Amino acid sequence: MSEISREQLHAYLDDALSDAEMARIEQALRDSEPLRRALRQAMQERDRGEHSLGAVWRRERLTCPTREQLGSYLLQVLDEEQQDYIEFHLQVIECPYCVANLADLQALQQEAPPQARERRRRFFQSSAGYLHVSRDTKKNETRRK
Repeated sequence: MSEISREQLHAYLDDALSDAEMARIEQALRDSEPLRRALRQAMQERDRGEHSLGAVWRRERLTCPTREQLGSYLLQVLDEEQQDYIEFHLQVIECPYCVANLADLQALQQEAPPQARERRRRFFQSSAGYLHVSRDTKKNETRRK
């Protein structure tokens, strides 16, 4: 049990570990009753609404870059420190949330131009229709008054 920390158990519960680390902890849980008790305790803490600094930090993923920052990382337009931090976060920490977000951005970046234009056209039409309905609603409300 001493090999696996409380923080690692919380990361395990959040599915925020690499596949190899998840497998290692799962095997350790099978082999160790004290570790299973520690996991149950961690789950109870969550059920009670643990509000420690570490819990808030993990829950809110405060170290994760924003989607906009990940996009800028892909374009390599960040300053060197930010670029290095995001690279560390993705390659060393292997944050599953950010790795998935980056993969999505890369897929969008590789999308064929006609598909991208069609997607933008649909977004614009749906937004324009919403704005048109919204204006009509406001006009009708003003007329009723």
